[in-house]
Amino acid sequence: MRTYYFDMKDGVPTRGRTGLEFATTGGAIEHSKELARRLRRDPRITDRSLSIVVIDESGEAVHREPVHPDTFPKPPKFQRSAR
Repeated sequence: MRTYYFDMKDGVPTRGRTGLEFATTGGAIEHSKELARRLRRDPRITDRSLSIVVIDESGEAVHREPVHPDTFPKPPKFQRSAR
């Protein structure tokens, strides 16, 4: 089991003080998605740029989950050019 931390970031990160153990990085990422869903429903959360950043025990950011994904621009779709 590895320890993961869940930082809230809106320009200035707020470090999660206590980590949670997960068997896989995927489990930690799923947890960040659930945290984002909970925050999305909280009417006190008004910052549309807020995201949850998953940090592994070595201090490396392994995932960023936006709380309000609809406010982040979507990457452009690439289309094949006609030749």
